[in-house]
Formats: sequence, C-alpha cells, structure tokens
Amino acid sequence: MLALDKLRVTCKMIFMGYELMSGIKAAPPAFDLCGGHPVLDFVNSLDKRFDKDGPVDLLLDYTDVLRFTAQTRLLGQRHGQLLARSVTAGAAAGALRSARELREALAALFYGNLDGRPPAASVLRALERHFHAAERHRELRWRPPLPDTTGFTGIAWQWDRFAGSAALPVWILSQAASQLLLSDETQRVRACGAQTCRWLFLDTSKNHTRRWCNMKVCGNRMKARRFQQAHRAYA
Repeated sequence: MLALDKLRVTCKMIFMGYELMSGIKAAPPAFDLCGGHPVLDFVNSLDKRFDKDGPVDLLLDYTDVLRFTAQTRLLGQRHGQLLARSVTAGAAAGALRSARELREALAALFYGNLDGRPPAASVLRALERHFHAAERHRELRWRPPLPDTTGFTGIAWQWDRFAGSAALPVWILSQAASQLLLSDETQRVRACGAQTCRWLFLDTSKNHTRRWCNMKVCGNRMKARRFQQAHRAYA
C-alpha cells in the first residue's frame, strides 16, 4: 500500500509539473533587423504587407514596441522594463496605436517614393504631428565634456522629464525617422525584390546592387523559383 501511495504522489507531482511547464509562455522571437536602419526595420514590423495571405502585425501589444526599441538600442532594456511595469493599460494602448500610425505613415512615404508616387497630404500631416510631438518632449541637457576634448561635446537631447511616459518609444522612433528622412541616406532605401515581401533596407553594398532583404530567405527562394521555371520550360 505504501508503494502505491508513493506512486500516486509521484504521478501527481509529474502531472503538476506538466501543468506548470505547459503554462509557461515561450519568449517571443527577436525582430529581424535586416533593414540596416531601425526606422526601416520598424516599417518591416508589418510582415507580409504585400502577400495575399498577409499582413501579419509583429507589434501585437505595447510590450512588442518596447522590445523593438530595446533590440534596436533606441531605448535601454531596463528603461523598457520599467515602462512595461509602470504605464497604465490605457496609456499603453494609446502608445501602440500611435506607433502603428507612425509606422504606416512611414510605409506610405517610403513605398510611394520607391514606386514614383508623391505622398498624400494626410501622410505628411501624420508624420508632421509625430515629429513635432517628439520635438516638444526633448530637452537640451549639458554633460561635462570628456577629458582632452574641445567644443560643446556635452550638449545632448534628453527625455528626462518625460522618461516615464508610455509614448516615449514612439517619440524616439519619430526622432529617428525625422533624422533619416532629412538625410542623404534616403537615396539608398530599397525594397526587397520579392514582390510578396518588399521589406525595406538600406543598400550599403559597394555598387548599390543589393536586391534582397535577406539573401538566405528571399534571395534563395527567388533563385530556386527561377531555377524551377527554367527547368519546366525545357522539360
């Protein structure tokens, strides 16, 4: 009887362990940062944008926005964890909506430019609102310059008074976007050659001939497709 009771206890412990393990959520996958710039990777966070089975939004909640800004080093990981614990559900939902609005305005601008279409006035106004919001919440701060340096090296934009706002990652993304759009780097923005993908990337190749967001994914897939089509033609 003692052996049977021991068996029952053991089985119960195993079952409880299974229940606990099955309740553990798997860590979300890291974002694919093949775009070469945080802003382009941000636009790519709406996956399968041009796929008939898409799109797939990789920003499902506010914590995904925080994960993205942490992975791209726009926001410190500890700061992101603090925001995840401290902001209200309503503020987090509003920041998520704002992030998605910024992303889609950027997407409309970039893809329109690549396709030879001027941006709609509504797209420019949306970006303008986000850029102004970021500017309003930045403050100049002075930090003592490092030894053996000259000039005003200690001046930097900071978010100190607004560091606890749920909108902080959106403002940081807006600032990065305005810097990119007003730079010469926009001339190197390309879209993946796979029409069902078209992820954006910054072409830093020597001859500016990069065609794929990721050669191992879209590049190999398109090469295999051309190979199959060629063999069917000669079959």
